[in-house]
Amino acid sequence: MVAPRTRAERPADSTPSSRSNRKGSRRAAADDGSPAKGARGGNGAAIGDGGRGPVKAAVPILEPAGPSIDQLANHLIAAIKRHDPDVDVGDVERAVAFAVEAHGQQQRASGEPYVTHPIASAQILADLGIDPIAIQAALLHDVPEDTEFSLSDVEERFGTEVAQLVDGVTKLSKFSTLSHEQQQAENIRKMFLAMAEDIRVVLIKLADRLHNMRTLAALPADKQVRIARQTIEIYAPLAERLGIWQIKWELEDLAFKILEPVRFRELAKLLDTRRKGRESYIERAIGELRPRLEAAGIKADLQGRPKHIYSIWKKMQRKGAEFGEIYDVYAIRILVDEVRDCYAALGIVHSLWRPIPGQFDDYIAVPKNNLYQSLHTAVIALDGKPLEIQIRTHAMHQVSEVGIAAHWRYKEGSKAERDYDAKLAWLRQLMDWQRDVSDATEFVEGVKLDIFQDQVFVFTPRGDIKDLPAGATPLDFAYRIHTDVGHRTIGAKVNNRLVPLDYRLKNGDIVEIVTTRADHGPSRDWLNLVRTSHAREKIRQWFKRQERDENIVHGRESLDRELRRLARTSISAVGQDKLLEVARQFNHDTVEDFLAAIGYGAIGTQSVVMRLGVVDDSQATLPTVAPAPLPARAGGVRVKGVGDLLCRFGKCCNPIPGDPIQGFITRGKGVTVHLRTCPTIINEREVSRLIDVEWEAAPQQTYPIAVRVEAFDRTGLLSDITQVVAEAKVNILAANVSVGPDHTALVRATLQVSSVSQLARVLGRIEQLKDVIAVSRDLS
Repeated sequence: MVAPRTRAERPADSTPSSRSNRKGSRRAAADDGSPAKGARGGNGAAIGDGGRGPVKAAVPILEPAGPSIDQLANHLIAAIKRHDPDVDVGDVERAVAFAVEAHGQQQRASGEPYVTHPIASAQILADLGIDPIAIQAALLHDVPEDTEFSLSDVEERFGTEVAQLVDGVTKLSKFSTLSHEQQQAENIRKMFLAMAEDIRVVLIKLADRLHNMRTLAALPADKQVRIARQTIEIYAPLAERLGIWQIKWELEDLAFKILEPVRFRELAKLLDTRRKGRESYIERAIGELRPRLEAAGIKADLQGRPKHIYSIWKKMQRKGAEFGEIYDVYAIRILVDEVRDCYAALGIVHSLWRPIPGQFDDYIAVPKNNLYQSLHTAVIALDGKPLEIQIRTHAMHQVSEVGIAAHWRYKEGSKAERDYDAKLAWLRQLMDWQRDVSDATEFVEGVKLDIFQDQVFVFTPRGDIKDLPAGATPLDFAYRIHTDVGHRTIGAKVNNRLVPLDYRLKNGDIVEIVTTRADHGPSRDWLNLVRTSHAREKIRQWFKRQERDENIVHGRESLDRELRRLARTSISAVGQDKLLEVARQFNHDTVEDFLAAIGYGAIGTQSVVMRLGVVDDSQATLPTVAPAPLPARAGGVRVKGVGDLLCRFGKCCNPIPGDPIQGFITRGKGVTVHLRTCPTIINEREVSRLIDVEWEAAPQQTYPIAVRVEAFDRTGLLSDITQVVAEAKVNILAANVSVGPDHTALVRATLQVSSVSQLARVLGRIEQLKDVIAVSRDLS
């Protein structure tokens, strides 16, 4: 690459040894998969100035088998110039030099120079064709967090725009009083806030995460799992929402390989063993289709579609199908010049092969919100085998590969056009909602629910399209139109027929909201009917403005019910002092204000229960593992100060990770683990046989837990319960229903859960169902 221009030596008071705002000298392994160790930057031989003077930092040299830093930098510059040969890369070269200076002798966990990570992240953006400003920020994104240099240093050298992008990607301070889970949630919230200001923030973060996932093998297994799970829950769906399919597919496959290594290897082997046959089949299909298109005067590029292991597995799970039954194991993509050619090609495909009913989607007429446009169909083709076909124009294909990033392609002298703003309405709505949510964990859960789940597309009576998460109701639609429309809703029509407000909208529904002119407001029951966080927050705000005393009473009842639901304790047992302590964590000075906030819905009862100390926060969010035959429930618990000792769980109380637990020494049977609130422990007279035990970190195990649901009997009650449990990705091991003479039903079920937090979420969703009276753990 071109050597950086040298300037005057920087003043003595700017040297690393005299700076007052420097970080610590070593970086712990980070939770985003970018660990670094060893010496920090700022020493060694001069390599360039980074824009301020001779840089005293050694040039890291990679292993002999790998490219040097100069080679990596040259490759980056070449990628930028490939998209725009006339672009000035001087600032990018300076950013490379400054990154080398700042990171100095830091190393990744793999032993590679740390600076290879920001260069690789920048390379990913350059390959997408993103503008040089974002590439500079990618090169510098870890500088303020992990080196001696501050964000001000970045701004001084590279300007405000680069510094703002770097700040958006930089995580919160590690010296935080928040728990690990809460800090991760705050980091994600910060990223979304910055993303709303400039979408390039998330493009940089996705590139950062992708390179970290590619190099994750150097980290301990438990960190790999944690990072992979966050990747598949947050970052891959975010890439999909933005239409950046290249990154989405790779993130998913890399995460799946870590989370389900055995299944990944099985599917990879199946794909590999069938590769030759698959390629031969695709060639035959293309050979039969191409002459038909040419005869119709359609100039088309036909190609086989690459297969992604996670997408195949996900479709197998969704359809309950085996590998050979998944349509797009055999898949063709047809690229044409004009939109009219897309539909003409579709007609030829359907005349050549028999279409499979229910497998046609027109994303050209109704594009996805991530800009994706294409025709999808599946047919019974050669040899009676199913074949999936995508048809789109070359321009659509370019957007389909890089999505929203296509609008940040470098343009001489200015930023890219902003005509995609309308497509990011979901992001602006998300930001409106987050301003009213004090708990970052609740915000992240809302993101997963509203933004990353499957969408339904419905129409207003005027024909405008609105996208909502699957399972949304007419109330969600009403609040999407306007808050006042939501508050004044008294009914709804779908396809010109009256429907209840808990009706689940379907693709293509035409929705009309019936409102009243009178001063009307929502019902508290609506909080159980709406699906979107936006609607729920608007309803909460309405109640916030209502009678304070009523909110206090409702908040007290809700919190007490959540505590009792998990069969642990009650508000009176917790005590006012503890409630006040937690209230101050939520920025409330009195218990009454705190309970009022719970009452109008600003604070979730589950997050309060976690902070009350009833649930061990380090175990609050454990991965859900696939159900499998397990030995006696002896794993996941450690006897303090003793080490490996035989443990089993008391059948009287069935503790699960996150429960406060106590061990009891059983003669000849090791230690029996009980809830601390279990009557067996409370009434035990031989105190000497009690022993302290604790949950081990991230136990990879699921547990059968009995629950009871009381409800008014009605048709479909059990079906609704099982659907809610299935949506939460929890298995039901057994269930039975009994109906009393007063027409109340008692449902007893055994659920397979991995933590108290997961159980609480499932019980909370069941309680929101129509006609449900009470839900609790069944300790009988």
